Amino acid sequence: MPGEISPAGKPAGRDAQPAMRASHEDRDRVVELLGVAAGDGRLTSDELDQRVEAALSARTVGELADLTADLPAVSVAAGGVVAEPKDVVRIQQGFSPVRREGRWVVPRRLELSVQWCEVTLDFTQAVITRDTLLIDLDMQGKTLTLITRPGIVVDTDGLMLAFSKVRNRRGPDAGTPVTLRVELVGKKVHGRVVVRQSRRTAGQWLLRKPAALPPGG
Repeated sequence: MPGEISPAGKPAGRDAQPAMRASHEDRDRVVELLGVAAGDGRLTSDELDQRVEAALSARTVGELADLTADLPAVSVAAGGVVAEPKDVVRIQQGFSPVRREGRWVVPRRLELSVQWCEVTLDFTQAVITRDTLLIDLDMQGKTLTLITRPGIVVDTDGLMLAFSKVRNRRGPDAGTPVTLRVELVGKKVHGRVVVRQSRRTAGQWLLRKPAALPPGG
C-alpha cells in the first residue's frame, strides 16, 4: 500500500532485487526504521548500534533487508518514517529500567505505574503528533528523567510529591514556539523528577558518536 515501508526498507509494492545496489536513500530509510524499532523497545541499544553500523555500510538491498526482516512495516509521513500514533500507552513495571528513546511516537496520554526502576523519556528524536502529552504517574522510588529539546515545556504543578523533589534544568525557550506541552499529574513517592536538555544532537545519539571536542580540548 502507498505510504508504507516494507521490512526491507523499500516502499511496499516496489520490486527490488536483493543484489541491487543500495542508494543513500535506501540506507537512510532503514536507519530510520531501526530508530523507530529501538524506540518501541524492539531492539536493545547494542542491537541498534550494530544494525545502524551495518546499514550504513550495506552495499545491496538484500543486506538491508536482512537487518529489518524481523521488524514490522511502518508508515511514511512528512519528515521521515514514523510508527502509527497511539492514543493511550500504559507501562506497568517494577525494578527493571524503562526507556523511550529514538524515534518513538509520543501518545496523547502515557500512564506510568512503576516501582523502584529508573524511567527515562528522551524527546530528542521523538515523533510528536499532538501538542500535549499527559503523563499520569504512579511511581515509587528511583528517578524519572525527561530529556527535552527546544519547543518542549514540562509542567509539574499537577504532580503530588512525597519524599521526592523536582529538578527542572530547562526553562522556557525564549522565542521558540511550543511544539509539545508535557503535563505531569499523579504522584511520585521517594526519588526525583529531573527535566533536562539533551547532551548530544539527534544524529550523534543515533550513531553513538561522541560530541567533538573544542580546538585544543
